[in-house]
Amino acid sequence: MKTRITELFGIRYPIVLSGMSWISVPQMVAAVSNAGGLGILATGPLDPDETRKSIAEIRRLTDKPFGANASLMLPGATGNAKVLIEEQVPVINFALGKGEWLVKEAHEYGGKVVATVTNLHHAKRAQDYGADGVIATGHEAAGHGGAVTSLLLIPHLTDNLQIPVIAAGGFADGRGLAAALALGAGAVAMGTRFMTTKESPLNDNYKKLSLKKDVYETLYSTRFDGIPCRVMENEAAHKALQKGLNLPAAFFNAQIIAAQLKLPFWKLFIGVMASGWKNARQLAYFANAYKSILIATEKGDTENGILPVGQAMGIVHDEPTVAELIERIVKEAAEVSAALHAGHAGTT
Repeated sequence: MKTRITELFGIRYPIVLSGMSWISVPQMVAAVSNAGGLGILATGPLDPDETRKSIAEIRRLTDKPFGANASLMLPGATGNAKVLIEEQVPVINFALGKGEWLVKEAHEYGGKVVATVTNLHHAKRAQDYGADGVIATGHEAAGHGGAVTSLLLIPHLTDNLQIPVIAAGGFADGRGLAAALALGAGAVAMGTRFMTTKESPLNDNYKKLSLKKDVYETLYSTRFDGIPCRVMENEAAHKALQKGLNLPAAFFNAQIIAAQLKLPFWKLFIGVMASGWKNARQLAYFANAYKSILIATEKGDTENGILPVGQAMGIVHDEPTVAELIERIVKEAAEVSAALHAGHAGTT
């Protein structure tokens, strides 16, 4: 199954693992890459030393192409991004910041860079400074989907860009892959679907819970981490909606982040305050979300934890291995496409 994205990355199938904190760890990345897709390491919770070790672990587990991400707004992200350059990671995915310098430095060693975007304005900016592609995140997606659904966002971007588009948001099976390709995308990126696989480190409490949920049981708001974000509906998520920003909690939760990233708290605090109120407020939201997502993902706390998930959760019904899932999706996509060409649309 060849597309512009499979050719660009040198992968077998147009399927990408979204870089999800505490989920897209080396074992998951390698499993996706070994199965023919592109695994993307999430560096958000890591310090530079941990990022370097994670890259080494991925290379021990696979000889296939892989990627790593950097959310440039977050504390410690620039340090991690520099490690990705030093380690010559084949594919770098960045979001929430200006990545022109990443593109320049990655291209010097032959690396590829893709920007995560939610609209044409940011996609064109990424194209203008040389990004090799974009991950277009539709409204259905876990985490930071935009205002427009994938059904419209994907053709809107492909009509207006020269670089290839990876579709994210609402994709979990072969029907979705076939639809994304029909809309002009070169691949799909999946997070929610990969969360519930054998190799996924997501706590079993949330794996079991997600299998019981349907497409209606998510919440979308700026009150989770300060920017529009979609999460699983539960009591903690409803409380976050009602309360909004809790500044005292953010102060203490920021200390957890500082410890995790091995940064002196005073240095982190001063840096945040010096960045201006708007950015400080945003990072305060992130601090609270960081703890909530951590205890959901690793501890399985279904009462106090908050888990970013997409609406695709409602069409996930089992927990296969990564390899089984990818082979199933590719087979189903081929069958759907063949049925459409044969004039049997809607019979699957």
